[in-house]
Amino acid sequence: MIRLLADPLRARIINRLAEGPACTCHLVDETGAKQPNVSGHLRLLRRAGLVAIEPRGRFTYYRLLPDAIETTAAQLFELAGRARATAESRRAC
Repeated sequence: MIRLLADPLRARIINRLAEGPACTCHLVDETGAKQPNVSGHLRLLRRAGLVAIEPRGRFTYYRLLPDAIETTAAQLFELAGRARATAESRRAC
């Protein structure tokens, strides 16, 4: 999940989708990326469960799934807490 979110274009797509559903043509215009590239990133985000599709007429709109983002954020928060709690402990070699 972290790798998915770390990609600069995917991060821009996710930030845009946080503002509301958008179709591929909107995302192409707003990111400046080529359509096949945007579509590929949307496919990965959809497979990861971060984005859902909503067919509307001839177009497919993509929307961010907030629960998936919250789950990822909670996992990162828990990981940071464990790292903070054990930052000074050393395992014997």
